[in-house]
Amino acid sequence: MRHDDHQSPQGVRHADRRDGLTPGNRFLGRVVACTGAHATIAAMEEAGSTELTELWSVGRLISISVGRNRVVALTYSMATGAGGWGENRRNEFRVEVELLGEVRVDDDGAERFSTGISRYPHLGAIAHRIRANDLKRIYDAGKAGSCVIGTLTQDEAIDATIHIPSMLSKHFAIVGSTGVGKSTAVSLLLHKAIEADPKLRVLILDPHNEFAAAFPDKAVVIDTDTLDLPFWLMRLEEFAEVVFRGRPPVPEELDFLRDLIPEAKRAFRGSQTGSARRTIDKGTLTCDTPVPYRMADLLALIDERMGRLDGRGEKPALRALKVRLLSAIGDPRYRFLFSTNTINDTILKTIAHVFRIPGDGRPISTFQLAGIPAEVVNSVASILCRMAFELTLWGDGGIHMLVVCEEAHRYVPADRELGFLPTRQAIARIAKEGRKYGVSLGIITQRPGELDQTILSQCSTVFAMRLANERDQEIIRSALPDSATSTTSFLSAIGNGEAIAFGEAISVPMRMKFARVPDHILPQARATADSHSDRTPDTVDLRGVIARMRATESATDIADFQSSVLQREEEDRRQDKAAGFARMPEGSLDRPLEPYHPDMLPGARPSAPAADTRLVRRGLPGYYSND
Repeated sequence: MRHDDHQSPQGVRHADRRDGLTPGNRFLGRVVACTGAHATIAAMEEAGSTELTELWSVGRLISISVGRNRVVALTYSMATGAGGWGENRRNEFRVEVELLGEVRVDDDGAERFSTGISRYPHLGAIAHRIRANDLKRIYDAGKAGSCVIGTLTQDEAIDATIHIPSMLSKHFAIVGSTGVGKSTAVSLLLHKAIEADPKLRVLILDPHNEFAAAFPDKAVVIDTDTLDLPFWLMRLEEFAEVVFRGRPPVPEELDFLRDLIPEAKRAFRGSQTGSARRTIDKGTLTCDTPVPYRMADLLALIDERMGRLDGRGEKPALRALKVRLLSAIGDPRYRFLFSTNTINDTILKTIAHVFRIPGDGRPISTFQLAGIPAEVVNSVASILCRMAFELTLWGDGGIHMLVVCEEAHRYVPADRELGFLPTRQAIARIAKEGRKYGVSLGIITQRPGELDQTILSQCSTVFAMRLANERDQEIIRSALPDSATSTTSFLSAIGNGEAIAFGEAISVPMRMKFARVPDHILPQARATADSHSDRTPDTVDLRGVIARMRATESATDIADFQSSVLQREEEDRRQDKAAGFARMPEGSLDRPLEPYHPDMLPGARPSAPAADTRLVRRGLPGYYSND
């Protein structure tokens, strides 16, 4: 604001004085046209001065006096009548404003702001600078749970406040181009949300590994090195995404998985006793039931199916499925899914760690997705979002969860032919039904035009930062209330750290600037954090770098692997025939059913000489550690 907005020695703010038609303090112009949503104001500047026009800059709020009330309007366009500017002479101009609401004066003299307008401006109504107290009334949520997140762009002396419970209960979105400060805004909002709601638990799907630095004392970092995510928590579609490496699954092989996985689960259930088994017995096991099973059991069932004389036509598909499973088990990038720790029923420990229950003073978990193979990211995101919803669904109100999806357009793209259907369904379920059970959704994206509009429409509070793309601006414009659509006319020109906030948590759309976040809790990727360190190329352990690359990026070539396994199968067939299995047809890979041994578990060692030596001879990965 201008210097004369500050309090005078007599304690009266000049911006609040309403004496006469003094230009600047009160009188700016008069209404010459008005519709239900917009008004046109004619004004004049004397002798080529620009003192008055400065008060009309785009994005500012002004007032229009209508009796005792004051209609609040937003300036979005201005132009001179002659199309030019004359020096040392009178200049007439017109200003277009959008009507937002009014400050009503009750019979007892109390003043309050309402988004409704009881009396519209009449022709000749006086437009003037808005009072500072009116700005406070407009943007003060006036509710418990409100917090300050920055200042108004129009007057930095006035706090920008939002109502945190409203923001969380009906989801929120932060949109903006790269580099405008989205991640910093997320950090600020999450810090405020945790302060306002101690019960809140936050799960951040972090594709760039940048939020760990933002919550050093309030978050745990989860990655493939610190988490064993059991493969048996996956539903069939999620498991197929891993097995088929992100490609469309082969229908026949998918049907085999649908039939055999429940049998593998029953085999594992047979080793359970007590309440755990009784709980499972209450329902029918399906391929989607989240109970443990062993990959060794599943592989043994595939071998049994291949050994049936009446199923020779199924053998090629079964053999291909077995190769895919063995390839996934042997891939070092999938170790967090198929390690020996995932064989036991660790669902309680996994959920407690990922979703911070009880939390131990760290209510946030940042799930770092950058180190996860691209073909597995969708399955992991689907599992986490689905489990977050089910936790709150069955938690009887004891859990309040917030799932924050960074780069959300990756998971729920506008094109329904793209993306992963289970992930889309899990996030959509949170968006549509989550508020009933206490799970909220936070959407962060730089391309709202590429985001599923059904998901964005469920976000009742939006923070729109600078957007350069016209399509993205149009999406935000369609989400704004009809009374504030002109706000987006300057969306492409707002500064870094600024946003236009609107929705349930804000009474009136406001242009605001986020408060500065201390440097020690700024989000930053590890590579960025280390870029200014004292390390030099001479001090880098190149052998260690190469070892990490091989451990995380090398993948088994399934075509070569399949050829190798089939060669070994053919060699086994010849050895079986020589050993007395001549009854098997030529060219068949049939063999008697191999009984299950605990030694067949991934990473286990044979405990007795009676173990099936043919498995050792084949050298199949995932069976013995000394293959």
